[in-house]
Amino acid sequence: MTREPGDLPLVGHPTFDTGRVKVRLSVEVTPEFGPRGPGGDAFPASTPCILFGRKIHAWPGFAHIAAGQTLGCVVSTNQNSCSQTAFLKFLLSTSVLTGIVMSPALAQGDGVIFELEEVVVTAGRNPVAAEKVGRASTVLTAEELETSQVRYVADALRRMPGVAVSRTGSFGGFTQIRIRGSEANHVLVLIDGVEVAGTSSGEYDFGTLQMADIERIEVIRGPQSALYGSNAAAGVIQIITKGGVRNGYKVTGRSEVGTDKSVLGNVLVQGGGETFDIALSGPVHGTEGFNISDFGSEKDGDRNVTLNGKARWDITDDLFFDGTLRLTDRDTDTDDQEFTWGSSTYGLVIDTPSTVESTDIFGGGGLTWELFDDRFVQKFRGEFADLETRGRNTNGQYGDDGTRYHLSYQGTFAVDVPQFWDSAHSLTGAVEWERETYQNAYPSSPSQAAEQERDLFGTVAEYRGEFFDRAFVTGALRYDHNDSFKDTVTYSISGAYLFPQSGTRLHTSLGTGSTDPTFFEQFGFTPSSFIGNPDLKPETNFGWDVGIEQRFWQDRAMIDVTYFNERLEDEIQSQFLPSFESTPVNLDGASKRQGVEVSLGVEILQNLYARASYTYLDAQDPTGAEEVRRPPHSGSVGLTYGFHENRGTFFLDAIYNGQMKDKRFTSTGSQRVTLNDYFMVNAGADYQVTDHLQVFGRVENLLDQDYEEVYGFNTQGFTAFAGLKATF
Repeated sequence: MTREPGDLPLVGHPTFDTGRVKVRLSVEVTPEFGPRGPGGDAFPASTPCILFGRKIHAWPGFAHIAAGQTLGCVVSTNQNSCSQTAFLKFLLSTSVLTGIVMSPALAQGDGVIFELEEVVVTAGRNPVAAEKVGRASTVLTAEELETSQVRYVADALRRMPGVAVSRTGSFGGFTQIRIRGSEANHVLVLIDGVEVAGTSSGEYDFGTLQMADIERIEVIRGPQSALYGSNAAAGVIQIITKGGVRNGYKVTGRSEVGTDKSVLGNVLVQGGGETFDIALSGPVHGTEGFNISDFGSEKDGDRNVTLNGKARWDITDDLFFDGTLRLTDRDTDTDDQEFTWGSSTYGLVIDTPSTVESTDIFGGGGLTWELFDDRFVQKFRGEFADLETRGRNTNGQYGDDGTRYHLSYQGTFAVDVPQFWDSAHSLTGAVEWERETYQNAYPSSPSQAAEQERDLFGTVAEYRGEFFDRAFVTGALRYDHNDSFKDTVTYSISGAYLFPQSGTRLHTSLGTGSTDPTFFEQFGFTPSSFIGNPDLKPETNFGWDVGIEQRFWQDRAMIDVTYFNERLEDEIQSQFLPSFESTPVNLDGASKRQGVEVSLGVEILQNLYARASYTYLDAQDPTGAEEVRRPPHSGSVGLTYGFHENRGTFFLDAIYNGQMKDKRFTSTGSQRVTLNDYFMVNAGADYQVTDHLQVFGRVENLLDQDYEEVYGFNTQGFTAFAGLKATF
């Protein structure tokens, strides 16, 4: 039997291991099904073959597929099978898999179909199959992101329903992500399970996050504080990076050049042995940029270097260690807003030689111990973040240092009770401790020099139940003890129900969220501009949603429609003092958000796929005014076409951002302005020249739209890029 690098040892039961959770596969015998080539020509029934959609079909002699990589043939006892099935090249869309293994006993005789369940890692304290998730969620896989040649995570998020993106100018510019009309610091951002938000602002700057080593993006919409604590008041974004492969190695290199002297390079090395795997990547991106101000001619560029490492070690069959470490070093040119009294450009972005540099280091590691045939699973984890920001503008130097340390223990007990409504149950308990620090790097007075610190201790309980393999419920309760604020209790309930015959799935969720004031809101100070408020209270959010997912056209099309309603209280907002300095305060009343999210996917032909999303959002502050930078109407459409026996791919993406409000600062205060709507159209193609070499190219802002995401900041016009990708 031939075996390839990356193959796992054969085992006697049909399971696969995602690296975090074992998922059982349903097996169905289909003797009448025979393989066909890409042109429809039939192959002999004995030919090992795979046809991949949502199912993997395996024929006699098939023993194992190495997942997460492009395959040139199927491993078989037939030494000549590689030449017979060389047309089979694909990348598994369920790309968190490390291997799919079939019992040799099952491989004998009739064909076998493995039904794969898409797993959502972030939807609970433990991963869960997507169809069982009651919370509104969207997942983007590496295959989708690779096809559309997205280079920054923020641009990938634009295609998701319920998500709004605001970037100040060029690549690397400060970038905020809002979910369902929230503030950016109401969204918890995790990279491989590690919280990455800045301790000063409580939010993550997506301008630093390249796409090069990303395996998967998951977005959970709605309050999730019962699972994740503070900063998950409006949702969670989980970024999962690429892991290693077993019993071999794989090296992927990419190089790209483009408009504005843009250069991108990346090397990803994946490897491992029988009991361990490791991945190392180093994406580098640089651009001369363009002038983000309407005044002057200085170009504002960006340099970003990211190093990422990820590893797993199976210490025994039931005990394994996993770890991750990430460093991002960024140097970005910026322009300042003019606040010189009496200036004709007061409040506008003017051309200045300002810069900001940041160095972020994140890491984490943990042990997972599976006992009693996986019925009792324990997890011990430790995580850290070390954050440093330095900048220079027309007022001088500024910056801050922050750290975050997180320890947790989690235990999950699961049991099947087939005699009681054919049910399965799991109960999870967890305890967490976290410490955050913040220090002003350039204090303007001795009172600003001290390092600020706060601790949190949280306890979590989560129940998950499954009934008749079609009804799924989840409930969670959390208590957080804060040493700087009033203790908080948050909860969530969610459910999903399947109608298998009609392809219908109902889903709903309800929950509460909490967001603590940021260190800067409490203790920050900018001379003649901003004064912190140490007496702020946490913001609280209550939200619910209900939706329906419908599959049709023989499972080739799916549409999901979700209505949501949220109510934020004690919203923190800056107000001007008589001295013209601003300070944050808790607003009276409630900020109300409601809307509709729609997503659609259609496999029009075997090699032609279309997708679309639309969001209607009604977000108001306590006065009833429309919240800024939250477009009431937004959406996206995309088309992907495979050609020349799928050696090549063409894509066309369009993003629509409707009119939205923003603020302009004047000498008499702030004024509301309206930013025009815009369409952003991108197109590109790639072609697999050989098994190891791919060429690609794309254009962005094909229509050369002139638009603003943040008032006063220019955006990129028409650009073009081309490059090579090599795999060994």
